[in-house]
Amino acid sequence: MTDVSLPSRALTQTADLLRHDLVRAADLPALDRVAAEFRIRVTPAMQDAIATPGDPVAAQFVPDVAELTTRPEELLDPIGDAAHSPVPGLTHRYPDRVIVHITKTCDVYCRFCFRRETVGETGPLPAPDLARALDYIAATPAIREVILTGGDPLTLSARRLGDVLARLGTMDHVALVRLHSRVPVVAPERITPALVDTLAAARPTVWLVVHTNHAQELVPEARAALARLAQAGVPLLSQSVLLRGVNDSVAALSDLFRALLAVRVKPYYLHHCDLARGTSHFRTTIAEGRALMAALRGHLSGTALPTYVLDIPGGFGKVPITADHFTPGTARGRWRVTDWQGGVHDYTDPLR
Repeated sequence: MTDVSLPSRALTQTADLLRHDLVRAADLPALDRVAAEFRIRVTPAMQDAIATPGDPVAAQFVPDVAELTTRPEELLDPIGDAAHSPVPGLTHRYPDRVIVHITKTCDVYCRFCFRRETVGETGPLPAPDLARALDYIAATPAIREVILTGGDPLTLSARRLGDVLARLGTMDHVALVRLHSRVPVVAPERITPALVDTLAAARPTVWLVVHTNHAQELVPEARAALARLAQAGVPLLSQSVLLRGVNDSVAALSDLFRALLAVRVKPYYLHHCDLARGTSHFRTTIAEGRALMAALRGHLSGTALPTYVLDIPGGFGKVPITADHFTPGTARGRWRVTDWQGGVHDYTDPLR
């Protein structure tokens, strides 16, 4: 597999960020240390979306010296992908669905990414590994849903992506394919007629889950790209991450979810920020997130409300942050979390 040619104007070095007045010269030595650990990429669309340095869009993509702080609870594999990988490039955590990490390439490198240790390293999943992953799915009739992620599957060409979808379409037990992508928002020029046709024509049906965290990201080109997908009949959902200083207010989340509904995207998940290395400055507490969700119910209809979820560290799966799954522990900030199989785990909000 090969990636589509990447836009030439993306910012990938700290010197690029300095030329665009997104960082200070005095911070360059520390930011170069951050860049040596975690890649930088800011697309033209997201450059246009940034109104001022440090605003809610800039905070997601421009490196920060706070990323050099690693707390004891932070993990190399925060959600435990490796614990459920029967073949390379595939995660099988739940009986009826699997994740295929079809590429490690992204159009942007989010500063809070839970796969930040591996994205950008190797590009597309090597052909032999992809073949093994598809063979595993074909040989496992319990699998009804296949999630293509990475990296970002929409950095692949329409032809290459179409080949994978066609292979999945030969498997009678696969009823749904889900793609998780930031591309329609951060690189809307990739939503070409060929790609739209590929997604719309695929059988089984493709659902596209768009990752976006702030209404400011939805520049006119992004809204137009989402409209092209919706008009072609591609079902659209969204997932967002609750991020301190970016969207941790009723106003910011309300604006985001209303903006998504306006372009026919149903808010699906709001993720509690995972314990990825160097991300503590983004993390809220569980109590703060629950209070936000409670307040949103007075401002938004059910159509606009996503499910607030935690991926339990260690690979135990995703659960809604509700009283059914979360009970207070013995001290402030400690929680007892029940996973989908009935297992109980301790979760402690890191100190702020």
